[in-house]
Amino acid sequence: MDLQEADKHFIHTYNRNVIFTKGEGVYLFDDKGNKYLDMGAGIAVSALGYSNDEFKQALKDQIDDLIHVSNLYYTMPAIKASKYISDATGLDKVFFTNSGTEAIEGAIKLARKYAYLKNKDSRGEIIAMNHSFHGRSMGALSVTGTKHYREPFEPLIGGVKFAEYNDIESVKALVTDDTCAIILETLQGEGGIHPADNEFITGLRKLCDDNDILLILDEIQCGMGRTGKIFTYKYYGIMPDILTCAKALGCGVPVGAFVASKKIADAMIPGDHGTTYGGNPLATAAICKVFEIYEKEGILNHVNEIASYLVKRLGELKERHKDIIKDIRGLGLMQGMEISVSAADIVADALKKGLILISAGTNVIRFVPPLIIEKEHVDRMYEILDGIL
Repeated sequence: MDLQEADKHFIHTYNRNVIFTKGEGVYLFDDKGNKYLDMGAGIAVSALGYSNDEFKQALKDQIDDLIHVSNLYYTMPAIKASKYISDATGLDKVFFTNSGTEAIEGAIKLARKYAYLKNKDSRGEIIAMNHSFHGRSMGALSVTGTKHYREPFEPLIGGVKFAEYNDIESVKALVTDDTCAIILETLQGEGGIHPADNEFITGLRKLCDDNDILLILDEIQCGMGRTGKIFTYKYYGIMPDILTCAKALGCGVPVGAFVASKKIADAMIPGDHGTTYGGNPLATAAICKVFEIYEKEGILNHVNEIASYLVKRLGELKERHKDIIKDIRGLGLMQGMEISVSAADIVADALKKGLILISAGTNVIRFVPPLIIEKEHVDRMYEILDGIL
């Protein structure tokens, strides 16, 4: 099997030019045996890196016991995983999905059902943010604030308006009696790595409280310890009404969730929402083991330690290449480097030199490595990227 064979059979929605066959720690290996330092973690998924023995064994053990029974029944891993998520978020009730975009779909439905129960004539309007990214299914796409993603698939679901991220006045200007929810990434990812200002987040929380609007925070990419806290909203001293998470939640096993307070979650009744596979025993066993390893290995402390070193080294790159690097921004191990040249070209050159980078838009390089990286890996990334720049 080769790339030509793959191109014959895959719908061309990604530009792929490598076949990876194996992973170990923070490295990936292709079908020719070449080794790559991974600073993308499968788009912020593989927080524990690759081939973690304890994680693998937990999955093998669960496969021996039970993989699927449908959501007509409870399973022990799902019950245990729901408690882990509730304890970590401070929210009460969980719905497991297969992906982040499905978590967004569920969050939208929950918000609209909650509004409907308050007022059956509610139009269920949602305010989202420009330059946001929430997924590619029709509902998630409807609240994604990048026009070129939406246009080929319109008409999407209605009742969505777009405000400016970090501009509370632009949000207030869109609020009506029909506004049921405000949705945003706590740290914008695909839109260029933009953390929320404290005044913006706290202002949104007050705006929602004053107008009985639900605040939905999307932490699919920036959650699960990536920014140095288990969820990024904890930096701001506020609580969301609904939270979405996925990606590192399963560290490579496809699983997501939306979580809500009891008052809001109880708006959903049997028949309102469902999924055949979501939260199956294998996926939720993965969640449980991820939380256990995070605690045992002190992952959050490690993120905070190594993130400061990553930021320092990125700052040094900026000093050396002022003509190319315009800005460094982010939180924890979710950093963006805004550049004056094509990010895609830098990413392609890096791949040839054994470094995996990913972009965020056309001119931002995104650094979202496995959370287990060490200083030596940051230094190696620096050397390669310095040479390219």
